[in-house]
Amino acid sequence: MSLTLSMDFQFTSSIKKLWSALTDSSKLAKWVANIQTGEAMDNDFEPVVGHRFQFRTQPTEYWNGIIEGEVLVVEEPHRLSYTWESGEKHTVTWTLQDLGNGKVNLHLEQTGISNAQALGGAKYGWSKWCGELEKVLDKL
Repeated sequence: MSLTLSMDFQFTSSIKKLWSALTDSSKLAKWVANIQTGEAMDNDFEPVVGHRFQFRTQPTEYWNGIIEGEVLVVEEPHRLSYTWESGEKHTVTWTLQDLGNGKVNLHLEQTGISNAQALGGAKYGWSKWCGELEKVLDKL
């Protein structure tokens, strides 16, 4: 059985800035970090359908420190989807909605999660990362 994580985050930002923070490799490195160490994850992400990419951090005894992915959908500035593979292969889809008055809703859907423990871990990780994303947006 496959589980799905669905979360919404609201940001005070323009949709253009939020899209850039989701798709620009250098900006991604500022908010997607190793949950245990806080170390930024280097990456070679490009918002191009079919592009294969990696997020890289220091390996541990339990994990090689690499997240593999492939870009599936790019509909600038409203929808971005890619695979996310680190042990399990998931699909991550971001949907951006301009709410007006300088507010943007960011909807996350992550599919292919195998069990409740992994679902809880994903929820914790994305919540933490989206908190860091907010800090990056404040500086843009």
